[in-house]
Amino acid sequence: MISYNTKDWFTFIFRFHKADTFRKLFPIMMAIGAYAAVLGYLEVEHWQMSESSYLKNITIMHGMLGFVISLLLVFRTNTAYDRWWEGRKMWGALVNNSRNLALKIAAMVHNEHDRLYFRKIIPAYAIILQKHLSNEEVANELFENIPEIEHHKHKPNQVAAMLFRKVNELYTEKKISGDQLIVLNAELQSFTDICGACERIKNTPIPYSYSAFIKKFIFFYVMTLPFGYAFSLGYYVAPVVVFIFYVLASLELIAEEIEDPFGTDENDLPMKKIAENIKKHVEELL
Repeated sequence: MISYNTKDWFTFIFRFHKADTFRKLFPIMMAIGAYAAVLGYLEVEHWQMSESSYLKNITIMHGMLGFVISLLLVFRTNTAYDRWWEGRKMWGALVNNSRNLALKIAAMVHNEHDRLYFRKIIPAYAIILQKHLSNEEVANELFENIPEIEHHKHKPNQVAAMLFRKVNELYTEKKISGDQLIVLNAELQSFTDICGACERIKNTPIPYSYSAFIKKFIFFYVMTLPFGYAFSLGYYVAPVVVFIFYVLASLELIAEEIEDPFGTDENDLPMKKIAENIKKHVEELL
């Protein structure tokens, strides 16, 4: 995730980060600029179409459709940001629940061997979940003195099962009471709830037909702009059309990037950093 100063906005105008949409759209922007310039030349110089041509009135269609496309893009970006923010809330809840579990274990469990077990397993859940959501391989080194994770099975569930088994073992050995077991169970259950919510976001993308329609809408909207505006703008229609395309396509591109917040894009959630902070805090508490 990109860290930046929100108040230092002026430098954003002249800074082109590798995640900036301008870099990604530059080739197609050049192609659209050339297309608009050629079309403007044909209408004004070659065909010498007059101001009274009905083709000039095509701008009426753009005026009506501009409102529609703005509504679609607002809904698209809001939906994508809701998914990003919900993912951030889930990882914030994982931080709090990991701390709460560590605090309760520290107060209830006094055996150093048992505390060492939780000191390793609680942070391991966050690390495993991060790799599970980003489709990374899990290194066996994460689990020294802990049973090896079976890679063909659901990895976060295996770590959650280890935690449940250990807590139940503490209860059967009379190291914690039944009331303490109920208190710890609520924290353990929240881990799986968070994992399920993150998987729901990751595995349920925006419907294909909706995303494809917006892309087609933007494309045909931009490609028809030179037909009407070449009469009043002449060759300047090329940079104007390129700029309009840049604005519309950038909104769609940003929405695509943030709708899956668990990837490795520049604007995705810093899950690795959050998992490292969980490890640090749990080790401090236990």
